[in-house]
Amino acid sequence: MNYSNSIIKNDKKNALTAGVFYIIAAITSIIGFKLYDPVLNNPDYLILGEKYANQIVLGAFFELILVCTAIGTAIMLYPYLKKYNESWAIGYVCFRMLEAVFILIGTISVLALINLSILYNTEPNNHNFKTIGAVLQAVHSWTFILGPNFMLGVNTFIYSYVFFKSNLIPKKIALLGMIAAVLIFIAAILEMFGVILQISPSGILLALPIFSYEMTLAILLVVKGFNTTEKKTHKLE
Repeated sequence: MNYSNSIIKNDKKNALTAGVFYIIAAITSIIGFKLYDPVLNNPDYLILGEKYANQIVLGAFFELILVCTAIGTAIMLYPYLKKYNESWAIGYVCFRMLEAVFILIGTISVLALINLSILYNTEPNNHNFKTIGAVLQAVHSWTFILGPNFMLGVNTFIYSYVFFKSNLIPKKIALLGMIAAVLIFIAAILEMFGVILQISPSGILLALPIFSYEMTLAILLVVKGFNTTEKKTHKLE
């Protein structure tokens, strides 16, 4: 195997890894959020937290996998983004890391609800527990807005823009990524100001394009990989 074939093989391997990371991230985010139902979407969460502790911890485990795969996509994409523009590549990694940090903070807040539930079940008349529980739920809610919405919108626009300019993937797909990024960013702003709710028809409608984009990108990377055959590899202005 000559040097050129070795590079092509390595590019396909990296693209495959990135695509798998995107798929795992999507699956684990849905599962993790659903497993949190007893403490996030039930009025008796202070009672149910202890009862469903294992389920909630499992949800946290899936969220940790989500964090690892999100960072994994940044690791896989960085060398290819850097080839065309190092500043944009660093920006993408930074905002992807911030997304992961917010997800981790939200995970910690949910896990803390288990301990709070245990304390509440031993002293149910202590109204302080309800206040603390409401704050922990609010922390998770805000991290959901700032991480998987706001920061996701920023980092998705960055790497999609570089993809669009560099032809690493088909321009139409990269353009879809930029549009999807703007929509999820708008969703985050609207949620921050209370115009729409996170879990609502409007919120879901604004989030669907980025989900579709990431799955389309994942399949593209797994099946075809990056387009590294372009002769022009100049840095973007």
